Amino acid sequence: MDIRKTVVFDEEIASENGSRLTIPLRRVAAGVVLKNPLANKPVGTDLAPLIDLSVKIGEMLTKKALALLGDPKQLRSYSKAALVGTAGDLEHGAVMIHARIGFAMRSTIQRGRVLIPGNAKVAGPGTHIDMIFGPIEEGWDLDAMDTMPVMVADSPRADEILLLVGYMTGPRPHARSKGPDQKEVDALLKSFS
Repeated sequence: MDIRKTVVFDEEIASENGSRLTIPLRRVAAGVVLKNPLANKPVGTDLAPLIDLSVKIGEMLTKKALALLGDPKQLRSYSKAALVGTAGDLEHGAVMIHARIGFAMRSTIQRGRVLIPGNAKVAGPGTHIDMIFGPIEEGWDLDAMDTMPVMVADSPRADEILLLVGYMTGPRPHARSKGPDQKEVDALLKSFS
């Protein structure tokens, strides 16, 4: 594993739109910039090396985020993202965030019934990527859905990948967009039969 740098973004929001939050919202994204072992390789090359790396890195980054956030029971949302340098391929990022990293994140926080939103793209240094947060336990917890833009000025270089995991402690600031609950969705789906 050839890691050039580790980055951490720690955001605490105490007030939004002129109004104080009852409990400050924390968003943390932890990431690594690593050499892409499949850069400049032909399409069809075995992706297993990237899957193996993502599991090791996912656990490491989750521990780094928890060092800032504390008790995993207070987490409400999670996220993952990858920026692949231009000598790589979108599938290099997709396999890192979709194949197995979620298992590493869940086993480290000992929670996580819901799909972890992910975002991957190919880009050059200084490109922003949105960490897309989704609920950890209740799929229809719409107030737990949010985004956080992340950018590393010199990353990813052409032969690198910026891999990120993120966690959020509460709802969006002043969240009030209530949607259906799981029972309503189940009833709708049942009506299709």
